[in-house]
Amino acid sequence: MRQRKISLFSGVMLALSSLIGSGWLFGSGAAARVAGPAAVISWIIGAIIMIMIAFNYVELGTMFPESGGMSRFAQYSHGPLLGFIAAWANWVSLVTLLPIEAVACVQYMSSWPWAWANWTRKFMADGTITTEGLLVVFAIMIVFTLINFWSVKLLTHFTSLISVFKILIPSLTILMLIIAGFHGSNFGHNSATFMPYGTRGIFEAVAVSGIILSYDAFQTVINMGGEMVNPQKNIFRGVWISLSITAVIYILLQVAFIGAVTPSDLARVGWHGINFASPFADLAILLGLHWLSLLLYVDAFVSPFGTGVTFVATSSRTLAAMTRNGNLPAWLGRMNRRYMIPRLAMLADLFLAMVLVFFFRDWSKLATVVSISTFVAYATGPVTAVALRKLRPHFTRPFNSRHLAWVAPVSFVMTGLVIYWAMWPTTVEVIGIVLLGLPIYFYYDLRYNHVPLRRQLKGALWLLVYLVFISVVSYLGSTGFGGRDILRYPFDFIVIIGASLIFYWWAVRSRVDGPDLEAAEKVNAKVKRTYEDK
Repeated sequence: MRQRKISLFSGVMLALSSLIGSGWLFGSGAAARVAGPAAVISWIIGAIIMIMIAFNYVELGTMFPESGGMSRFAQYSHGPLLGFIAAWANWVSLVTLLPIEAVACVQYMSSWPWAWANWTRKFMADGTITTEGLLVVFAIMIVFTLINFWSVKLLTHFTSLISVFKILIPSLTILMLIIAGFHGSNFGHNSATFMPYGTRGIFEAVAVSGIILSYDAFQTVINMGGEMVNPQKNIFRGVWISLSITAVIYILLQVAFIGAVTPSDLARVGWHGINFASPFADLAILLGLHWLSLLLYVDAFVSPFGTGVTFVATSSRTLAAMTRNGNLPAWLGRMNRRYMIPRLAMLADLFLAMVLVFFFRDWSKLATVVSISTFVAYATGPVTAVALRKLRPHFTRPFNSRHLAWVAPVSFVMTGLVIYWAMWPTTVEVIGIVLLGLPIYFYYDLRYNHVPLRRQLKGALWLLVYLVFISVVSYLGSTGFGGRDILRYPFDFIVIIGASLIFYWWAVRSRVDGPDLEAAEKVNAKVKRTYEDK
């Protein structure tokens, strides 16, 4: 079985292949339109938020190194209903990343500037995928799935190769844009010109410009934990190494983008008016770097392609893990005997991805809703990590930091803020995504599991009420975030921060010492034996 295991290097490459996807191609341009030069701060805030959230999941992932683990953690501490809500929100976001990356490939293909590629322009019309383009999107997603269909070994070899390319091209882009045409004056001469849309624009950019989406894939290492060599150490290393490399690349890309914009264009239309169809490729052409634009058009296909391939692996293992919770058909989690991969889950993900892209053919709309639905799941991470310390302090914790006492509540507050930053009515759309899965859950619970409703609500009611609360505040909040301006900025932030701390306290107290902890103990026992052997 050793040959099927994922090494630390392969795990980092797998994560980087997920992290450096379509976000770097679109994110810098979108963030600059929303926040101006201060978009650099948006990327830094996004990195801090994801590192804080990852802190909780590193402890959980090393305690329970199992494939699709992020679909299981909340159930261990708070019972099946909360576990299902967290798993469902996380899975939907992962599955929807498949069409997002495929759409990104097709969108860039449709803007190829060469005469021989005129046929690709039929793939897009008015910013939306056409029927011809949709067929190409379907074909790309099928290839994503086939690369994962035979073995982990094939997957890791593919992603290791493609990740090197995905690191080199953004790095080369940063270097060449800075050398060829960097205008330091674009960053402004005072706080007003550096932040032309105020501090509010900085926070808005974090949620709506693809920044959260760009950092979100750290969970690839967590969900593949059961297939890693020495997961007790390599989950921690894989998460921090991949996130650190990605943060540096994204921040420098934003700096290069802002500096490369022509000052005359900026004076004419302002940052709100800087709207390139292919941001970095268009800048390279304007600077006369045609060879770089060619590489960028190629990478505009390669980067989303690599991310899509990786998320087939992650989403299928997440779905397979959900079947072990007893809330979905068991056959979806069946592993192929030869390659030990969940093929049926992959096919189910592919079908749902095709349905989603049929109805939602715009990259930006998908990206915002998906990134925020992920944060519904992330709200359970800090709560679960702290609750398990109180429920089972004797569990083996290879990563056991005293800083969790303050990191957990702070990261919980951040999840609420990010959901709010997505703006009304996206917050309500997130609620809809969560509620969409509840009929499936209760059908299987009533038919097979028969868990007392009172025990389920004890563990999950806090999250349901919290989501309603965030939606109400979003509706009443400041106009900059789509609200009615009854709660004006920054008082809307103060309300969310204060209420989130109360909800955090309620959530930790809602922990359930039930039969799910027996399953958790069995997984953790394997960690204990491995940890003691070392």
